[in-house]
Amino acid sequence: MEHGAGCMVVRNIGDVERYLGQVRDAAAKTHAWIAAQTGDPIDLLRRMKFETAGFHPIQGHALNLVEQINQTWTYVVALAAARHLLEMHPEAGGYVLAPGAHAAIELDIMSEAPGLVGAETFAAVDPRNNKKMEMDLRKLAARTEHHRYLFFMSPRFPGLKRLPQWERSGIQVWSVDV
Repeated sequence: MEHGAGCMVVRNIGDVERYLGQVRDAAAKTHAWIAAQTGDPIDLLRRMKFETAGFHPIQGHALNLVEQINQTWTYVVALAAARHLLEMHPEAGGYVLAPGAHAAIELDIMSEAPGLVGAETFAAVDPRNNKKMEMDLRKLAARTEHHRYLFFMSPRFPGLKRLPQWERSGIQVWSVDV
């Protein structure tokens, strides 16, 4: 499988933990920046939104904090999903992850064994917001992978659990947590 820019490969739990460590390191740098801030609170929020005070959770380059927050949870969900997939499908030989990298690979997660596992992932306050779940289920329904999954993280559905009430077309739906 061709891996595009922005892809991560996880073949074991150690790989997942290493990437999660990078996410934590980026968050720690941002935490230190926030802790050092003084002055007008509105100015602080302006700087968080418009200045590059944050860091990409994996690649490390500068981002604004709002984008760092969004990217952080995009990666955390994909890594939590990959951890679960490694346990469920060790025969996959590992997974390529490109959450949010729309053109890097066809799905957010694809098994290195072609056609075996494919998954979409996202984080949201409510998984039904913005029809994200519906759109991802539709996308996955058109796929031919033997095992298809939709993973999401939401405070309304804490923990790792399967949610069959939303499943269709043979696609399993799971909530994940850190």
